Amino acid sequence: MDTTTSSGEAVYLLDYGAGNVRSVINAVRHAGCNDLKFIETAADFDKADRIIFPGVGAFGQCMGKLIELNYVEPLRKYLASGKPFLGICIGMQTLFESSEENPDIPGLGVIPGVVERFKVDRAVPHMGWNGIRLTKPSSFFEDGTDERVYFVHSFCAQPTNANKDWIMSETDYGDFTFISSIQKGNIIATQFHPEKSGKTGLALFKRFLSLKKLDVDAGTISSVKRTTKLAPRIIACLDVRSNDAGDLVVTKGDQYDVREKSDAGDVRNLGKPVALAQQYYEDGADEITFLNITSFRSSPLQDQPMLELLRRTAENVFVPLTIGGGIRDIVEPDGTKKSALEVAGTYFRSGADKVSIGSDAVLIAEEYYKTGIKTGRSDGHQPTHTYTVKLTVYQCKVLESAWNMGEMSVAGSLATSVTYRSVAHVLSACCLSKKFFDVSMKKLLEARTTGMGLEVLTLCSPFRLWVKEIRTNHMGEGPS
Repeated sequence: MDTTTSSGEAVYLLDYGAGNVRSVINAVRHAGCNDLKFIETAADFDKADRIIFPGVGAFGQCMGKLIELNYVEPLRKYLASGKPFLGICIGMQTLFESSEENPDIPGLGVIPGVVERFKVDRAVPHMGWNGIRLTKPSSFFEDGTDERVYFVHSFCAQPTNANKDWIMSETDYGDFTFISSIQKGNIIATQFHPEKSGKTGLALFKRFLSLKKLDVDAGTISSVKRTTKLAPRIIACLDVRSNDAGDLVVTKGDQYDVREKSDAGDVRNLGKPVALAQQYYEDGADEITFLNITSFRSSPLQDQPMLELLRRTAENVFVPLTIGGGIRDIVEPDGTKKSALEVAGTYFRSGADKVSIGSDAVLIAEEYYKTGIKTGRSDGHQPTHTYTVKLTVYQCKVLESAWNMGEMSVAGSLATSVTYRSVAHVLSACCLSKKFFDVSMKKLLEARTTGMGLEVLTLCSPFRLWVKEIRTNHMGEGPS
């Protein structure tokens, strides 16, 4: 059945088979479009009244797939037809002539310019919540001056005289300015991910689906050039395991000793993962991380309980979801071998946006420091190479050792071929008491006043009641 808007238009999604399109599907449904038709053949482009093209991964991989499926010319024809089009991330980059990421593969050539790698003395990829600066009034953004949206990318397009008529908004990353969205006629595309940008992103989907014409509105914008910057983030980290009854629960303990000290010795239960994640989201958390601390070795990959948890969470949580634990080469109970790439890919397709590599990232970093050789054979290498995602080291221990997380992230990246010039300062606090929380906040403020800066605060399960306090009193301006 064709997807329809309130006006009876057929809405199609162009999925070339990479990354987490489940989040886009959920966001579109949440915006009022309950059924979705996928582009499955070149002929489907002629049937579509609106097309959404989400992209994740590498430019060359995306264009290569479009070429393989014989979609390039039908897509160009659709773009020239004047029908509404929404491109996301790589879906925007493919509109340009080419990309430094894969210089031998041409883009669609709709917009003049070459997509370039960030040239900044900062962490690459550019990852997190940043602002946008409108360059022209738009019906797509009701109030672009205060919008904050979620980015994750290593390549971007820069404003030039040749493409200035296309630019709808710009964003700054340090001293580097790039195009964060484009619009011309009914073609709209964003470098950021609206499906992971909370209520702001959901509103953008609603406008795309409901507006008859996406052309720029008459009006004015501020003449003051406002610099955008990454917003501080609150990340809720939920340790998840099965209890004795086989149910998944959020828990917390000392070195994974999560059982109560009572005679029964039950697994400490801090809540149901899906419900707790949604509550964190509604309370203002900017990202959600699930750490799988149960091996589930007896379950085939497709039956992993964590996959269902991700699917259900992604239905109503529209901020980035990270999964950690078990991202490695595995052997199924029937003897079938699965690579870390296949494991990560399954998690992405189930709703994850990032994967967290723990012990493997440390081990490969140690090996690199011993030998000076990047083998590319680690569990962490293939997912990074294929999906262009950040593999974070999950080390949520006591407050005093939390700053080591940044060092671990750098070490891990050396062996997984991810280029970081610096790593966001991360304060990771794991505690079960309000007293320790207050100590954490004191350390946080000391870090800011000494100039060290704080970009990310990672909170574990018991902190949910204090999310609003942190946002209001300690973290400053966050995502809208």
